[in-house]
Amino acid sequence: MTVTSLDELGPVDYVVVEFPAGEQNFTGEMVEELLALVRAGTIRVIDVLILTKNEDGSVDAAELSDIPELGELEAIEAELAELLAAEDVDKLANAMDPGSVAGVLIYENLWAAPFASAARRAGGQLIADGRIPIQAIIASIEADQLEGA
Repeated sequence: MTVTSLDELGPVDYVVVEFPAGEQNFTGEMVEELLALVRAGTIRVIDVLILTKNEDGSVDAAELSDIPELGELEAIEAELAELLAAEDVDKLANAMDPGSVAGVLIYENLWAAPFASAARRAGGQLIADGRIPIQAIIASIEADQLEGA
């Protein structure tokens, strides 16, 4: 990235999607939706990792470029940076079940870049962010519905 592009960088997030052993499917609908977000300019993919947590707890990490037959993902693979260090991979793998496989997606929120850039130009800095897991939202809605019934 150039210095100019760093000034215009939007917030960067990551998601980890875990699949039980033997049930991973990183193709099809997930790839279509990811590519739609990229094409629409909503996100820019920065890095993609596939983590395999073996039954003994050891972890194997593969970059997207290590995967044969990328198909449509080849369009974004050439632009990826390798951001995660070994310690980052270990932390992410701690949340995984033994025998599972997870996809890690690191992406820039292009939709928020103009706001983030304006905040920095105004002298502001991001000091906290967070995400509410969808499972927590569903549980809250269901609890409210039970209480109201």
